[in-house]
Formats: sequence, structure tokens, C-alpha cells
Amino acid sequence: MELSEKLPRLVRRLGGDLYGVADLTLAREAVLEQGGIDADEYPRAVVIGIRLMDSIVDRLPGERESRAIATTYRTECYEYVNRRLNDIASRVASTLQSAGHAALPVPASERIDDQRICAMFSHKLAARLAGLGWIGRGCLLITAQFGPRVRWVSVLTDAPLPAGRPMLGDGCGFCRACVDACPVKAFTGRAFREDEPREARYDALACQEYLRQLETRDVEAVCGICVAVCPHGRKKRD
Repeated sequence: MELSEKLPRLVRRLGGDLYGVADLTLAREAVLEQGGIDADEYPRAVVIGIRLMDSIVDRLPGERESRAIATTYRTECYEYVNRRLNDIASRVASTLQSAGHAALPVPASERIDDQRICAMFSHKLAARLAGLGWIGRGCLLITAQFGPRVRWVSVLTDAPLPAGRPMLGDGCGFCRACVDACPVKAFTGRAFREDEPREARYDALACQEYLRQLETRDVEAVCGICVAVCPHGRKKRD
């Protein structure tokens, strides 16, 4: 069986909901600048997504400071889902390596730079390049199936896997739900553009400081409002 068939089957069997392959050579400079990764060494990224639980996310707008809801969100939608993603990435990387290819699994949600507040590689970038969704006004990767209610992991590789194509445009239109709902107004409301830095759209420090303030009030440091209010995540049930 070809890897292009074997890998998505493996991901689905292990519990992944979304699978795609990104051509990283389309974003060489961005990949190199963020984590020092040479896109010529790893020209592809296998990107995997797991859908978050609607029953938890739906309660965030009105109950995010409830200890029960916040703890459930942090435990289930961050810690547990991240562990599942990392396990899938490890299995995918081992499969690629066994087939004779280089493979580098990039952990889900692991920050390496506290000043820039970023990880070594952007899973959202990989998902966008793979054609799995678009970057919305709240800097979230929005999928047609589940909106932004997905967490991601990636495996960088030199395997010549057929890559998806980035979506043209986005599905946000004039919607500003995530921008207006942010408790610290961390989003400028500008639409995503490849030639602009993240700072043109998002103040990551404001978001981080808000979470720190929650900690000082003995409240679980989680938010997720931008994820919860996006119409693309709620439309399947409204």
C-alpha cells in the first residue's frame, strides 16, 4: 500500500478527524523564521486534527470562569487532546521512518519562544497550506467541517507525498464575532494576508496577560471565547 493511502488510514484508525499534507516550500521564509526549520530539508508536513467536544466548547461564552467548565475545557480540550495528537504524530513519524524517509514530529502546543509567544512550527500554517481551512480574523484555523473547534499536530518529512492546495479566500466575509467577543480586544479585525506578520492581526501578549490575571483571581487560566463564538463551529447544530 502506498504511503499516501496508508497514512490517512492510520490517522483515522488512531482517532484523528482531519488529515492533510502541506507543501512547505510555499512558505519557506515563514517556516525558517519561526523555528529555524529548513523547508528544503522537510518539504512536506503531514498535519492531523482532532475535533473538540461541542458539549464543552458551547458553554465557554457564558461560563468560562466557572471552575468546573474551565477545568473540563483545559483537561479535555488541551491536555488530553494534545496527548492524543502527539501519540498519533509519533506513530505517523515511525511509519514514515520505516519507509526510509526523514520524519520530525512537532509536539502540539509546545512553546519554544516566550518573547514571540510561539512554537517551533505553526500547525495552523500547515493546515492552511494543506487546504484544510483558512485563517480567520481571530487568527484561528477555520475548517468547513468543524469551524475552529480543532486542535492540530504536524509531522515534517521529506517523503514525496501529494500535497493539498491552499484555499482561495476565506469564509469569514464581514463576520467579526471572534473580534468583538474577545475580552481584551486582542484582535485588530484585519483579514489574513500572507505578507503581513501575525502582529498586524493579533496581540498575543494581551491574550497571555489576560490568562495571567485569571490566575491571580484563583480562576483556571483558560479562555476559548473566540473558538466558541465562531459561527462556522456552531452552524451544524443551530
